[in-house]
Amino acid sequence: MIEIPSDLHPDLVPLAFLLGNWAGAGVSDFPGAEKCNFGQEVTFSHDGRDFLEYVSHTWVLDDEGKQVRPLETETGYWRIDKDRKVEVVMARDQGVIEIWYGELADQKPQIDLVTDAVARTAASGPYSGGKRLYGYVKSDLMWVGEKATPEVELRPYMSAHLKKVVTPEEVAEMARNLPDMPDDGIAFFK
Repeated sequence: MIEIPSDLHPDLVPLAFLLGNWAGAGVSDFPGAEKCNFGQEVTFSHDGRDFLEYVSHTWVLDDEGKQVRPLETETGYWRIDKDRKVEVVMARDQGVIEIWYGELADQKPQIDLVTDAVARTAASGPYSGGKRLYGYVKSDLMWVGEKATPEVELRPYMSAHLKKVVTPEEVAEMARNLPDMPDDGIAFFK
């Protein structure tokens, strides 16, 4: 179920499905780069203004699913207008700044994005643009990213399946708001 915080800016209600802490795993595969499985933690948060704050950390996983080393960090800001047009400003630790534009699909929580502008530092390596698709599927967040360089045409390079993370604070809040239940708890289901 998608919850809409009471202090969420009204313009952001269509993006409420993104809010929260997410964690999961995915696959990275692009010519000239190491093919690997990766873990990911993503947070979409808000402070009442008309944007969502986005932070993503990924790390390489070994064959047993254990963290090996950091892979990539992204941070950014997401906005949406009344016509369901989405804009994202994103910075990556690899020395890349991107502006993404896209659209929230009609009648489903899915966002298609494409880069409009890319700025790179000299150390960042080749990159000329990308596409991303984010979707909320059966209470999970899934995404796939495509990437292009001057040498490689646009092609998929990363995808992940993320689940909502419940924090200890959220568990405590749920516990405080539980209805009175009989000692055996079974009556709650009758």
